Amino acid sequence: MRICTWNVNGIRAALGKGVREWLLAQDLDVFCLQEVKAREEQLTQDQRVFPGYAWAWNAAERPGYSGVATFYRQPPLEVGIGLGEPRFDVEGRVIRTRHPDFLLYNIYFPNGQRGKDRVDYKLEFYETLLGICTRLHASGENIIITGDFNTAHQPIDLRNPEENQTTSGFMPEEREWVQKFLDNGFVDVFRRLYPDKEQYTWWTYRFAARQRGIGWRIDYFLVSEALAPRVKDVVIHDDVTGSDHCPVVLTLED
Repeated sequence: MRICTWNVNGIRAALGKGVREWLLAQDLDVFCLQEVKAREEQLTQDQRVFPGYAWAWNAAERPGYSGVATFYRQPPLEVGIGLGEPRFDVEGRVIRTRHPDFLLYNIYFPNGQRGKDRVDYKLEFYETLLGICTRLHASGENIIITGDFNTAHQPIDLRNPEENQTTSGFMPEEREWVQKFLDNGFVDVFRRLYPDKEQYTWWTYRFAARQRGIGWRIDYFLVSEALAPRVKDVVIHDDVTGSDHCPVVLTLED
């Protein structure tokens, strides 16, 4: 099974940059898009054409903001929208789909760069999600969390860690919450497979950062420990453009 995550930074703009063509060429079973910035009904008839796929959509109440969409070949056994907390769910950040042997969370985690209140909101989001996942693990569920975590976990996950200690996305309290997931039954499968690999998934549009290799790895697959042995590979496609993020593909043994 092949699952892709990609923050497309506006699906309508991304569709004009070859994103659909790339996705359809990858033989994906599921692809999870974040920051779609649109409601379904805002897409034109042509923009809705993804042959072979149906989808679930979760748009933010605020126009042109946030939003996630999960596309799938085989219909999931169930689809859930949000975390069940209105203060998070109004921002259209979560879709959960149930597949035969795991739950898949497609998540656009909050960005904390607008001030302390948003950092606090982000940390509370992490805490709420981990509480849900801990209960699911206790009931025997396997889980895959994917999406834009808006946090680089370790110094290896960004080009300039020393300069970003106080920047949201690499603050100690944000990194600590990613670690809490790893301490509570999850595996960062890219880092397990490639412990020393310096590769990024996001680059600011400023300062020619992508061309200069100044990036952050903030798009992840966190997989339940029990499911991790089935992971064959995780590939960061950092040569693929169309957004300020690049796609990441997980291959899972059936």
